[in-house]
Amino acid sequence: MEIIQIVGLGIVATLLALVIKEQKPLFAFLLAIASGAIIFLFLIGKITDVIHVLERLAVQADLNLVFLETILKIIGIAYIAEFGAQVTRDAGQGAIASKIELAGKVLILVMAVPIIQIIIETVVNLLPA
Repeated sequence: MEIIQIVGLGIVATLLALVIKEQKPLFAFLLAIASGAIIFLFLIGKITDVIHVLERLAVQADLNLVFLETILKIIGIAYIAEFGAQVTRDAGQGAIASKIELAGKVLILVMAVPIIQIIIETVVNLLPA
C-alpha cells in the first residue's frame, strides 16, 4: 500500500507548507520541492522494475533495444518536464513553466525523429516499385 504512504506524505507536506507559508513562503516552497523529490525517490524502485520487465519483453520479442531505449527516454523527458513545470507553476512562474513544457515537447520530437524515419522507410519499402 505504497500509495497510502505517498498520499500521507503529500498531505502532511501540504499542511506544513500551508502553515509555514504565512511566515516564510520560501521555506514552504522548498518543502514542496523536497516532498516532491522524496516521492520521486520512493518511486525509482518501481520505475526500475518496470524498465526491467519491458527490456525482458523486448528481448523475448526480438525487438531492437534502441527503440525501447528511445521510447523510455521520451517517457522520461515527459515526466521530468511535467515535474519541472509543476514546481515552477507552484512558485508562481507560469510563463517559465510553459517554456519548460515546450522544451520537453521539442526534445520528445527530436528523440522521435529516428523512429519516424525508420517507420517511413519501412512503409516505402513495402510499397510496390
